[in-house]
Amino acid sequence: MRAIRFCMTLMAPVLLLAQGDVAAAEGLVVAAEARGYAVLVDIRATITAPHAVIWSTLTDYGHLSEFIPGMQSSKITERRGSTVIVEQRGEAAFLVFSYGIDVVVAATEYHPDTIEVRLLKGNLKRLDGRYQVERGEKEGAWTVRWVGLIEPSLSLPQFLSVRLIRGSLVDQFRGMIDEIERRDVVRRTASSKGN
Repeated sequence: MRAIRFCMTLMAPVLLLAQGDVAAAEGLVVAAEARGYAVLVDIRATITAPHAVIWSTLTDYGHLSEFIPGMQSSKITERRGSTVIVEQRGEAAFLVFSYGIDVVVAATEYHPDTIEVRLLKGNLKRLDGRYQVERGEKEGAWTVRWVGLIEPSLSLPQFLSVRLIRGSLVDQFRGMIDEIERRDVVRRTASSKGN
């Protein structure tokens, strides 16, 4: 995870968003706030897709760099029961500032609703987060949520770290949601051709 953009991944805001709760297009809701030198980010969106498509996309660790913005590589290095060890590289950017990320994370799956992500090593001081998948209010709808606390190893001014981390995670999260929707379209198209 070489960009804070992936922690969502495993991660997973738009530069114009400031601190606090914001409802954006496609039902995306984002909250980000400083917690000392760390940044707490909470992102969620409601989508209509089968749970199996959502879960398989969230856990497709070896292919995250194909659809997560800023992620250059994501490689599974080990599996330990329900825990997957993933090495990730990328870059987070805000205006002219960029921050390269190179991390190894553990993603522990609690099927069918939670994936916990924690930093094992790398150039972040802290990365603790989780994806949650919950039934939405409408039939066939699911709320996908990422909540995480991230602290860069580089000391940054609070206003910059909040915007950098928030922007990167929103981009990641949108990349994940877009991929879930794309895979669902492919599934429905294949299903309609098969009938």
